[in-house]
Amino acid sequence: MSVELKDKGRLDALTIFFKVSAAYTLSLFTKKKDSKKIVLVGGNLGEKYEDNAAVYHNYLITNHKEQVTAYWMYDPKTTYAKDQKIENAVPLGSFKNYLLFFQADYTFHGHSLLYDIAPAADKFLFLNRKTIITHISHGIEGFKKILIQKEDVPLLKRTDYFNCASQYEYNLKLHEWKMPEHKLIVTGFPRFDRYPPQQPVKEVKNILMMMTWREWLFDLTKEEFIDSPYFKSMTGILQHEGIKKLLTEHDIHLNIALHPFMKKFENYFTNLTNDEQRVRFLDFNKQTIAQSIDKNDMLLTDITSVSWDFLYLNKPIIFYMFDQQEYLEKRGSYLNMDTDLSGYKANSIEHVYEYLKKIVEEKITWNEWYPKATDYIDYFDQDNCKRLTHRVMSLQ
Repeated sequence: MSVELKDKGRLDALTIFFKVSAAYTLSLFTKKKDSKKIVLVGGNLGEKYEDNAAVYHNYLITNHKEQVTAYWMYDPKTTYAKDQKIENAVPLGSFKNYLLFFQADYTFHGHSLLYDIAPAADKFLFLNRKTIITHISHGIEGFKKILIQKEDVPLLKRTDYFNCASQYEYNLKLHEWKMPEHKLIVTGFPRFDRYPPQQPVKEVKNILMMMTWREWLFDLTKEEFIDSPYFKSMTGILQHEGIKKLLTEHDIHLNIALHPFMKKFENYFTNLTNDEQRVRFLDFNKQTIAQSIDKNDMLLTDITSVSWDFLYLNKPIIFYMFDQQEYLEKRGSYLNMDTDLSGYKANSIEHVYEYLKKIVEEKITWNEWYPKATDYIDYFDQDNCKRLTHRVMSLQ
């Protein structure tokens, strides 16, 4: 994970030292009150109750309360844990967080142990040898080549299991990531348990537009960002006369969701349109990505991992990879951007318009590439959480 993903605001090193030292020492002399396993779950850098990690935490709370105590790790600068009354929520970086980390039987994280479970864990991971650590991921791999930072190396080595959505992903992590075979497990993604597969819509009335993040944009000035292909492509779509007319004539809403890691640029987009009736920017403080997937009938994206959810549900997708050459040079992909995408591939804003027009006027409410879903997703039975729990914790 790129270090620029989060304004890390790392805790003072001395503060961490004293908290960790005290927590570790106390853990050596503290016995558990009962026989239940201690499980820590975290994802999205603690900023949201979202994705595989949140779905899995809720599953444990709902189905295994007698066998485990499942804690959710959240960013103390946020209020969602209190607002949503998330059970067993613990602030990241707190003394309790570190104490639980040393006491935990299992941890499950979506992005990074360092950001999701225990801040600065790379500095004291050697003190914890007993906890079984599982990376449950946050999206099917393939679109982005892995970025490994210096602090990630000990974390990856210490991780016991890397969950995979399918044999495809298993092979990718084995051969491309060079992960040891015994650490790879194929149980499916928890977040796919949220909904039955293959849910083609009755008609396209709501379009989700979501572009993924790019680490090379993070340090740009406002002027440089506004001049980037990323910004120009999004504004170009919103200002295209044909697209605006299509939305109006067919009573369609375009709902725009900035990727959480691109939130720092949010203010640059606020005045892009004066048609608030047709074009809306989603506020993820009020609406989750899961709700956006459920409430929108199709997806317009570059290569966001949310596209896997739309494929799983058999909803139409338009891929607009506006900076494909730059992206492949700076980040790279395991998939062929021209042949492996499970949706319409647009090469220009005009192509985006043509495909939107085709979908709307021909009333296409399904994904023509849905038969390819089984190439990337092994399970469609809503038992992914159950499989993961059985495989890692031997619980039925």
